[in-house]
Order: sequence, then C-alpha cells, then structure tokens
Amino acid sequence: MLKVDAIASAKAAREPFCYFVTQVLEQGDLDKIRTDFPAIGKPGIFPLEDLTYGPGFAAIIAEMRSPEFAAAVGKQLDIDLTGLPTMITVRGHAQSKDGRIHTDTKDKVATCLLYLNGAWDEGGGRLRVLRSGHDLEDYIAEVPPSGGTFVAFKVSDNSWHGHKPFVGERRYIMMNWMRSDAARSRQYGRHKLSAKVKRLIPFFYSGK
Repeated sequence: MLKVDAIASAKAAREPFCYFVTQVLEQGDLDKIRTDFPAIGKPGIFPLEDLTYGPGFAAIIAEMRSPEFAAAVGKQLDIDLTGLPTMITVRGHAQSKDGRIHTDTKDKVATCLLYLNGAWDEGGGRLRVLRSGHDLEDYIAEVPPSGGTFVAFKVSDNSWHGHKPFVGERRYIMMNWMRSDAARSRQYGRHKLSAKVKRLIPFFYSGK
C-alpha cells in the first residue's frame, strides 16, 4: 500500500526545520484502511496497542514498521533511524483545543503523520509549519490533512507546528522514532493514562 518510492523522491525542506510532505496512498488502498480504521469515538491520541482494527489498517501499520520505510524517511531527514524504538498513536477526532503551537518532546527523534481523511474542504485542521512558536499566521507551509497525505519532520527546538481549530473527524496515524526504550515507555505511559481518563469521562458525567 505505502508508496515508499514517493517518500524516497520527495524534496525535503531545511528551513525553518527539516520536513517534507508527499502523497503515499492510492485511493483504493486509502478506502481499505479507512474501512478498517479503529472505532474511536472520542477526541485525543490513543496508543495503537489499546485499539482494535481490521486487516486493511493492520497492513499499513506493518508497512510503516518496516526497515525500508524507516530508511526512506531517515534519508530525507538526514537521520539514521535504524534500530530506534518506535511509538505509534492514532487520532480519530479533533476538539477545539487541538492544534495549539508546539514542538514535539525531546524524547522523540522524528515524527511522521499519515492522514486518513477524505478530501479536506474545511478551513481549520490544516497543519501549519511555523517560523516561530508564537504566531500561527507566520507559517511557511500549510498542509490539508487529506487522505494519503504524509508529513515527516525532524524534532528540534524550533520544529514549531500547529493548526487552526477544528471540531470533528480528523483521522491520522502518528509514528515517532524515540531516543531510547525508556523514552518510549515514558511517552507510552502518558498516552495510556490519557486514554484511560477519556474512557472514564462518561462514568463521571452519568452521576454514578
């Protein structure tokens, strides 16, 4: 499914930080993945290990875990990703507070996002590559999260990004290459706790 050759031939930008954008899925494959996407009914990012999904989604995960995929992404970002532990999380829905300007945690070496939406006609929810950490309008690139769009970047002190608010379905797979197994465990634990809290929200709202 995954067009690794499209990653290998993408043209990476070096300013304001190292990143690239390309298209990696044919429509038929995107449809299979979307059909087998995990049933996520809440906003937030969920660890892959906590989700249930079908064979089409499992197939793209397996390809993203391949050495060929890591080599292609690493070459574009000028990083050796070989053998680094990885963490995969999944989002199904966005809420109004999502998209605030940030850089990724220093536990991460590189981040990639594979968007699994339909054609994106909304004004919000478009990823912006930013020149600074204080102005969402000071962007060098804007990426609509249309299905099959792939974004990868090297995590650094100035890898600022964010998006305008959007509420609704906004699907993607996020894969991070981590600095160590300890870093992966630390971040996985944080996401797992967050997912557990989200599952408890209906309990608290019910008045029990």
